[in-house]
Amino acid sequence: MKSSHNKLVLFLLFISTTFYCTSQEVITAKIVSKVADNLIDIKAIAQNNDETFKDEYSYLLFSLKKGEGGNFSKNTQSGVFSLESNEQKVLTTLKINIQEKEECKVYFYIRKSGNLISKDSVVIVAAESGDKKVIEEDDFEIKGIVIDNAITKLGKDFLDYFYQAYLVSGNQYPFIITIKERPSFGRSSIITLQVDDTKIIEFYSKPDEEYLKGYVKSALQRLKTFDKQRKLLYKDRRI
Repeated sequence: MKSSHNKLVLFLLFISTTFYCTSQEVITAKIVSKVADNLIDIKAIAQNNDETFKDEYSYLLFSLKKGEGGNFSKNTQSGVFSLESNEQKVLTTLKINIQEKEECKVYFYIRKSGNLISKDSVVIVAAESGDKKVIEEDDFEIKGIVIDNAITKLGKDFLDYFYQAYLVSGNQYPFIITIKERPSFGRSSIITLQVDDTKIIEFYSKPDEEYLKGYVKSALQRLKTFDKQRKLLYKDRRI
């Protein structure tokens, strides 16, 4: 019988990418991790590389752990922050307990006025010591993630209609889809569906089920086109 106290080796694959919306944006996102036995300490850090004060930025730290049986558990933390000149700040922390044959991916996003400024991500894979294998990012592909940033009932309704249609469409994509909402004139709001900093569709809310479902259909069609373009771009980069 195999001992339950076998020491685990944690393979950490870091995939770090930084995006800038304009040449003036100098805020960077960074995930710092510390391994102690089966516990991973995650710190989400923002760095101001400029001499001026920066404010009204937002962050999202999102983790998704895949268990041995294929079940998923998630944790989401978000907030707003400001930075003094050349300041580095820990925005939030996360502790992840990971067992043998479990995998976890952590995403960290920094945005300004809804636009993606910088992001970082890390993949954590646990295996028994002695299992010497190379972990590729493609081996940890999680599909169908939708993040809810809706603020009104109409926004939540659109999210529900979209998610139901998305699940039965047979096209769950490996990128994160975010549904956001911001106030508009009167009782209306503006609903946006985006992938990273790419806006897929945006429209004014309206208390009409068929109207909302019409935009769900349009969003799914545009996501399909976006995915095809993304695959072609990825293929060209690998040539």
